[in-house]
Amino acid sequence: MHAAPRFILFIVLYLVAGCQPQASTLPDFTQLVEDNAAAVVNISTEQKVQAGGNRQMPEMLRRFFEGMEEQMPAPDSGAESLGSGFLISSDGFILTNHHVVADASRIIVRMQDRSEKVAKLIGSDPRSDLALLRIEGKNFPSVKIGSSNNLKVGEWVLAIGAPFGFDSTVTAGIVSAKGRSLPSENYVPFIQTDVAINPGNSGGPLFNLSGEVIGINSQIVSRNGGFMGLSFAIPIDMAMEVVAQLKDNGRVSRGWLGVLIQPVSRELAESFGLDKPSGALVSQVMAGSPAEEAGFQVGDVVVQFNGQDIGLSSQLPQLVGLLPPGSKAEVVVVRNGKRKKLQLTVAELPDDLASQGGSAAPELDKTGAATLGLKVEALSKEQLQALSLEHGVKVVEVTEGPAARAGIRRGDVLLSVNNQPVKDPKGLAKQVAGLSSGAVLPVLVQRGGSPMFLALRLD
Repeated sequence: MHAAPRFILFIVLYLVAGCQPQASTLPDFTQLVEDNAAAVVNISTEQKVQAGGNRQMPEMLRRFFEGMEEQMPAPDSGAESLGSGFLISSDGFILTNHHVVADASRIIVRMQDRSEKVAKLIGSDPRSDLALLRIEGKNFPSVKIGSSNNLKVGEWVLAIGAPFGFDSTVTAGIVSAKGRSLPSENYVPFIQTDVAINPGNSGGPLFNLSGEVIGINSQIVSRNGGFMGLSFAIPIDMAMEVVAQLKDNGRVSRGWLGVLIQPVSRELAESFGLDKPSGALVSQVMAGSPAEEAGFQVGDVVVQFNGQDIGLSSQLPQLVGLLPPGSKAEVVVVRNGKRKKLQLTVAELPDDLASQGGSAAPELDKTGAATLGLKVEALSKEQLQALSLEHGVKVVEVTEGPAARAGIRRGDVLLSVNNQPVKDPKGLAKQVAGLSSGAVLPVLVQRGGSPMFLALRLD
């Protein structure tokens, strides 16, 4: 055979060999399932629901983050909802989601061998969506607890649960992201996966390839109630901290700073003189809070908490919430373009943080800031008091211009421009008149009872 044909044959054989399926590189979950399936349980609850009740599920959860229960209960009737859980110790402690057992009058746990036991609710924590149960007995099969801190994006993970009531269903996928913050929850840095999770999987364990539980399956993103490749699990390290408090006290106490924050967009970063859009922008400092005592100011950008950099605003409440009340903390903020260190003592997060709001129909002050493309009206002392504000003007009309592009809306209360308080319409006009064209300014408004910063670029 000539050299050229031999060379071509060699290349063909090499390519064919390289295209053979590499089955040996795929994970084998069989032993993991055999070792752990018996520790995963099915949870049913009986509930007595008031007429017209919807179990107070938030609108965001109803529309986008479908709960893991089988169905919403009918008014004035006992109802069963299906979820999952898993034994974390041989003496009968079971970890599941709060929303699986919320408002339950009776909780039934079904084991892998189909035997059933009535569980006692030890404690439940709505903010982390975790609940701790216990069944009578001993020598139960239990899972091995791992660490979510060592989890890597792209790592294989496996879920065991009871979707739609089908016990011991196994699904697998990979870790898509870590530290996700969802609109429904500020205190949980969720693990995002593409593991198939459906109603009934909630409260079930998420395993790594070593057979260790590294998360609790909790929520899915869905517009139709079914799996769409976006599943979220509560990290096990955080869950076990909650478990410890539930065992000791039956409730969970969290650290509290006492500020309202928002993300820093590119435009806001420019308006505050930051080199990049990172940190947590303080839009309100609550009276009597640790933040007020430490000297926080509206417009501060928190860039570091206890030595840990704050890249996303969602990281701050997670870090603060993990601290026990009474803990000392050091915070670094950027104020007027300069870094400043603040020392504070974290307090306990109040059970109820209600914001006050109000509406009024005052007389229109015709003097407005036409340069911004809006008209404003003065607010009386009574109206400011009803809104829990010390100053501000109400936006009554927004036309084409800088204000509209910044996102200012009719009905907003304009509180400050370029970190200077707005006290009346004439004062606003004078403030705007002294600004340079093309400047990007932080503007603080109150909308729906909550303050927020917007970045306004002057023409």
